[in-house]
Amino acid sequence: MANLGFIGLGNLGGQIALRLIDAGHTLTVWNRTTSKANAHVAKGATLAATPRAVAEAADITFTMVRDSAVLTEIVTGEEGTLGAMTAGKIHIDMTTGSPDVIQHLAAKIAATGGQMLDAPVSGSVITLKQNKMSVMVSGDEATYEQVRPILLDIGPTVSYVGASGQAMAVKIATNISVPVQILALAEGALLAERYGVPREKAVEIMLSGAIASPAMKYRGPFIVEMPDYDPDNPTWFDVDMMQKDLLLALEMGRELGMPLPTTSITSELLTAARGLGLADKDFAILHKVLEHMSSSDE
Repeated sequence: MANLGFIGLGNLGGQIALRLIDAGHTLTVWNRTTSKANAHVAKGATLAATPRAVAEAADITFTMVRDSAVLTEIVTGEEGTLGAMTAGKIHIDMTTGSPDVIQHLAAKIAATGGQMLDAPVSGSVITLKQNKMSVMVSGDEATYEQVRPILLDIGPTVSYVGASGQAMAVKIATNISVPVQILALAEGALLAERYGVPREKAVEIMLSGAIASPAMKYRGPFIVEMPDYDPDNPTWFDVDMMQKDLLLALEMGRELGMPLPTTSITSELLTAARGLGLADKDFAILHKVLEHMSSSDE
């Protein structure tokens, strides 16, 4: 069993950390809101005072935080992990962030003799609990082979992608599909509704057919009834977080000279959602934006 650290105990990160404890690994944890570590400490984890203290205690440190700016502070800040990285130590980042930032931080860590892998996941708390989580990894291949057994404790599908930042690029490429699908589902449901079909019936039929991807099946019902805001809801992914991922994709597209038309349109509608005061809603609230834009005889 491995001596691990975990920084970032949000909805998904917290559950992954608990899963690693349940797998028998020793864990040292840190989170900005310390109360989120209570369940981990109760299971035997050690709560560290700083990110640096986590990296000092652990051989392999995981991070899963909100965005690249937070990750950069966690690594390079005054009490960051970089100051504790030495030869043989490994940093595995699961944050959905900029591939360029990953490459920059990986170079800094390599200069200490350590290694950094980017290892974003595909799935949610639900897929994690169903043992269906997949992990994509890039960076030094020998380091990947070393940590692969630990990653398999997170999910049954672990794939090596290539050079540093490439797994993050695949993660971003994957994430643009879900809101685009939700937008199309909401558009179709509204079209049927305006023709007189009850929205609930339209969504039920649409989700029983060929378009019913796993992501649509658990988020599509939000188009019928948006649940009350609950930061602990395992499926909740708010407008701001979703747009962050789309903006990462659009920036990649700009740098590569590649148009991303459906991503652009979806991002603009998420901006409209923010303008309507819906930023803290799950991004399936796109259906409300379409309603607001559409004429009605009612």
